[in-house]
Amino acid sequence: MPNHLVINLIIMARNNSFVKLDGTLDGLTFYRKNGENLVKTQSRISKKRIMSDPAFKRTRENMMEFSGASNAGKALRDGFANTIKLMGDPYLSSRISGIMRRIISVGAGKRGEREIDVVSMRDMFKGLELNKILPFRTIFYAPYSLPTISASRNVVDWTVVDFATDQFISAPLGATHFKLVLAAGYVSNYQYNPAMRGYEPVDDTVNSLGGTAYSSYIPLGNLVGSDTVLQVDLTSLGVIPASSAIFTGIGIIFYQEINGDLYELAQANAMMIPVAG
Repeated sequence: MPNHLVINLIIMARNNSFVKLDGTLDGLTFYRKNGENLVKTQSRISKKRIMSDPAFKRTRENMMEFSGASNAGKALRDGFANTIKLMGDPYLSSRISGIMRRIISVGAGKRGEREIDVVSMRDMFKGLELNKILPFRTIFYAPYSLPTISASRNVVDWTVVDFATDQFISAPLGATHFKLVLAAGYVSNYQYNPAMRGYEPVDDTVNSLGGTAYSSYIPLGNLVGSDTVLQVDLTSLGVIPASSAIFTGIGIIFYQEINGDLYELAQANAMMIPVAG
């Protein structure tokens, strides 16, 4: 049986019929995503042709660089692994990969093998909201200084001065407490390895590693009562390679108190990347 690679020629369309199907019928695939009924069609082109036909040279180059962007993006997500599932929206992975592809587009080398210079282009991630639907900026707007990164790039500090929680936080319905969060994670530059026919980190010593610090539970409705000081200490990782960038994240998690116990809320939690180094 020939080996096939499926390429979606039509991305998607909404199924507005009163009949809601799930599955494949006459070449159309019906499915639900994020509460919507969608339909797409597929065309089959053999993998052998795509990987050998000169007409698909650009496709092969794009596939290789797309894979590299996905690998580098996964390293960033892994560095924030403690918080990203709680803070991220459904499209965060694709948004991070999109930024990595923009970095590749200006990288050194020939198409299909261009360098992913994360260190030089790290500022492209500044301001990235992990939850684009509920941005951190719209939930938490108390005065604060940006996190500071030590000269050795292995310690991150963040201080938020005392503030009135009822004036500077847009808390979700039912929330009684919150925690402030500081995260930090490393991503290496990536290069194409001809022998492996794929992208690999330049130095995987700290690539995809990170840490997280949390404040204590803070009640909503009054002054915090003191400055909140958070630190992520990554000195145990040793000397940080120059080919790796460190990304910081600041966020907030909400809780509800029921019968003396605090339960983490699944919604309205948010985090953004304010500083990279």
